Amino acid sequence: MIAKRCVLGLLGPTTSGKTELAVELAERYDIALISVDSALVYRGMNIGTAKPNPKILKKYPHALVDIVEPETSFTVSEFIRKADAAVQKSFAENKTPLLVGGTMMYFKAFREGIAPLPPRDSEFRKHLRERAESAGVPALHKELQSIDPKACDKIHPNNYPRIERALEIFWQTGLPMTQFLKENAGYPATRRLSCHYVEFALMYQRREELHERVKDRLEYMLQAGFVDEVKRLRQRPGLSASASSMRTVGYRQLWEHFDESSESPITEDVKERILVANRGLIRRQMTWLRNWSTLPNYNELNSSATLNTLHPQLEALGVRPTGN
Repeated sequence: MIAKRCVLGLLGPTTSGKTELAVELAERYDIALISVDSALVYRGMNIGTAKPNPKILKKYPHALVDIVEPETSFTVSEFIRKADAAVQKSFAENKTPLLVGGTMMYFKAFREGIAPLPPRDSEFRKHLRERAESAGVPALHKELQSIDPKACDKIHPNNYPRIERALEIFWQTGLPMTQFLKENAGYPATRRLSCHYVEFALMYQRREELHERVKDRLEYMLQAGFVDEVKRLRQRPGLSASASSMRTVGYRQLWEHFDESSESPITEDVKERILVANRGLIRRQMTWLRNWSTLPNYNELNSSATLNTLHPQLEALGVRPTGN
């Protein structure tokens, strides 16, 4: 029997059309949109993230968009806390929450829950950043390797924010982060929110089609002012290449390009580096989705999915058309 309170998830790789379909659903149904995108949380990162334009956001508000500055680290646990609050707000407004995005780690954490992590320690972080500046981030990665090799295998040697958090948890708890998370499991969304949770994933049979869409999107972004957006971000005194926000595909490659030459134009080589990073992102997103294909309440939609395709399933879940 379907629970009265239902939460929906709309997932898919980059450029698969998630946002467009979500907006169509919000037009037709009493749905509240909640973004599940690790880049859209940042203010001032609009063009390179393909953030919905202000007109769309005004008419169809997305929770968890433009909520932190790009200098700020935004963690998975913070995402869950804010997403849960947005879901509860949707329920209070008698709307069905629809989580939409392509950050699969966020979706997994929302669905399954994670351990409540210790708070950040400003003194420890200050000391660790001083060590990173003197010895280099890879040296801290090597230290983490001796403490928590399982966690280290999943963290790039230059990904300072994740290295910092793993070392901080070990310093605070005395346990490697992997062990701490295993011993302090969180609660799944269905239990945290007393709801039924159903996911829909937009899938493409031909990955090459997504690659072409990414290529077209990049050209549009560059014409729309992506380069100037990154240049403005580089002028912010507290922002550096090590920030989580600047590890976003496109931003990272342009930042590195301007580190090499601040005035040189964007070459085909730079574009190709961005496209390669996007193809890697798509591959990882598709791997997540394939691994979830056997989960209960997980439904795959082909790329031509329409409202008519979804209507019977939404109706069965008790999602109300607008105005009813």
